[in-house]
Amino acid sequence: MRSRNAFLLLTALFLAVTMTNGYADAPAKAATCAACHGADGNSATPIWPKLAGQKAPYLAAQLHAFRSGARQNPSMAPMAAGLSDEEIEELAQYYSEQAVTVASIGDQDYSAAQRLYRGGDAERGIPACMACHGPDGAGNAAARYPSLRGQHAEYTAAQLKAYADGSRATDPNSMMRSIAGRLTAEDIAALSAYLSALH
Repeated sequence: MRSRNAFLLLTALFLAVTMTNGYADAPAKAATCAACHGADGNSATPIWPKLAGQKAPYLAAQLHAFRSGARQNPSMAPMAAGLSDEEIEELAQYYSEQAVTVASIGDQDYSAAQRLYRGGDAERGIPACMACHGPDGAGNAAARYPSLRGQHAEYTAAQLKAYADGSRATDPNSMMRSIAGRLTAEDIAALSAYLSALH
């Protein structure tokens, strides 16, 4: 009973905030998402992904994967379980229309990550990341390749590691599992930081 009351209070607070900050058109289900992903899809905690500016087809595909169990995540599974197809489409569209906040990389030298992102590494069989995700990291909606720009470095690194060890397996034809498996820990850290500040 106490947890239900807390949820209702959280939902009411979210709705009040969104109404005053220009998010009055947010789907009702976004109130639940806001606790982790932020009212506008820019999560404050780096382990939770930013949804703002993500391609709607990709977001919808991931919600379907969480709902079906094809993508495993103990936090997202119960969140997606009760979503209808229509709600999934509404949420995906809403977050795709929000503006992602992009970090500053500061004084960090990201030249090696930039070379890998833009040119790959032929000797190791690593293609250029931008071939699928675009020069500015905006992704490819038609192919359901996600936007990477502005994403939290910690979250991106965790996903690359999950692809590398096979615990995330929603990539078509094992494409990301194959690529991530060839990346070193240093590559993953550098690429993740670079992407967080990519415009």
